[in-house]
Amino acid sequence: MSTHDAGPPTHALAPAPGSRIAVLGGCGGIGRAVVSACLGADAEVAVLDLPRSLAAFPPPPRARAIALDATDEASVAQAFAALDAGWGALDGYVGLAGFMTRRTPVAETAPEAWDELVDGNLRSAFLCARAALPLLLRGRDPSLVLVSSGLATRVAPGYGGYAASKAGLLALAKAIAAENAPRLRANCVAPGAVDTEFLTGGTGRDARRASIDREAYLRMIPMGRLALPGDVAGPILFLLGPGSCYMTGQVLYVNGGGLTP
Repeated sequence: MSTHDAGPPTHALAPAPGSRIAVLGGCGGIGRAVVSACLGADAEVAVLDLPRSLAAFPPPPRARAIALDATDEASVAQAFAALDAGWGALDGYVGLAGFMTRRTPVAETAPEAWDELVDGNLRSAFLCARAALPLLLRGRDPSLVLVSSGLATRVAPGYGGYAASKAGLLALAKAIAAENAPRLRANCVAPGAVDTEFLTGGTGRDARRASIDREAYLRMIPMGRLALPGDVAGPILFLLGPGSCYMTGQVLYVNGGGLTP
């Protein structure tokens, strides 16, 4: 009987103690919950985020803080070189960087605004995932998790650029999964609206995001509430750990039943 026949013990669903996990966007609402959950599992954690985000939301003392601009190739290379020098490998990587602008129909979207969304959500994810891959491939049972959005699958009017950029994350994770199996697993989490600063301005960019109509949104959610950061951190922790050891190239939708593809 193989070691995987019975599955992992129920107490070992989170990453193993001592796992080296990098969290891009770890100063955001979901990011802080992920960092806390990983530290609670006795993992070693590095928080990668913009300098102003690190200043506004300093990581816990046990976590390592590394400043970077995820849209800048040189900044990304420098940040991951620092991780390489400190740890030599990664066992887990979570890609949480991203932003949203005000709702704008595609026909009214300026090319510059489109490029900004693609750079901030998709190109940044590509640059950082590409930089993380060599370290992950030297890690122990490595897992990569990208955080997309339910809007990538059920597109709402006015979110064309954001939805397209987030849909690209689904394809990126699937490509990484196909290209690196069985050595590395890669999956996505696609949340619905989460009750964080992201809905009203975010933690890393100017406050340009449109607030949602909460009452209208909640009428579409069978569970009757917005997600909390911990609701998303749990599935991310699961995908980082041995409980998901036979999952790769998959998407977990976390939305209170509002989207069931």
